[in-house]
Amino acid sequence: MKILIFINLTLYSFFLCSQESSNEYSNQLFIIEGDSIPVNGISLKEVIVFLPLKFESHSDLLNYILLKRKTLKVYPFAKLAADRLIILNNRLDNIKSKRNRKKYVKMMEDFIYDEFETELRKLSRSEGNILIRLINRQTGNTAYDLIKELRTGFRAFIYQTTASFFKLSLKETFDPENDHQDYLVEDIIQRAFANKDLEEQQSALNYNLEELFYNWKKKKENLIIN
Repeated sequence: MKILIFINLTLYSFFLCSQESSNEYSNQLFIIEGDSIPVNGISLKEVIVFLPLKFESHSDLLNYILLKRKTLKVYPFAKLAADRLIILNNRLDNIKSKRNRKKYVKMMEDFIYDEFETELRKLSRSEGNILIRLINRQTGNTAYDLIKELRTGFRAFIYQTTASFFKLSLKETFDPENDHQDYLVEDIIQRAFANKDLEEQQSALNYNLEELFYNWKKKKENLIIN
């Protein structure tokens, strides 16, 4: 995971041997812009340092840049799915009638479809694959299981069959420990959070990026040895 360094820098006066010198320095205070209260220390913002990625070739670098573009494009949809799921589950808790629950789920589905159909249709197959995996990252469930739980097993089967025509699977999971592309996606997302390029949302699947980095470094070293 990213190495988190939080530097709390306080500019206290050096404790000198003489009491007179100590008093002289301790009277020095700072005025922070926008704050009328004098302080004798300044707290700096959190600094996030990422371990450097290394690419074997120019082609690998270009593939990473392309993957980054796709990830930044589809992540908001995965975040939206998680947001909608939270709202949906909260409201379903207050709906006792099975008929009304089914009706509400259908209404929510139609709302999302009407709102984002155009954008989703523009996604390429590879972007769709990333989105399916990110839905698992954000919700903790596969897209297939979500459909099966909220609609019916038959509906999930139909969607899965349709997805298979495009060489996609709604049962895909996000696994950065064993899938190198998922690891790179995790790296891209966490860097985007730090740079404020994406709005951060708590993931249902939490990974330590530093541990993932050394995990893949070790796998690479073992591959070279063997």
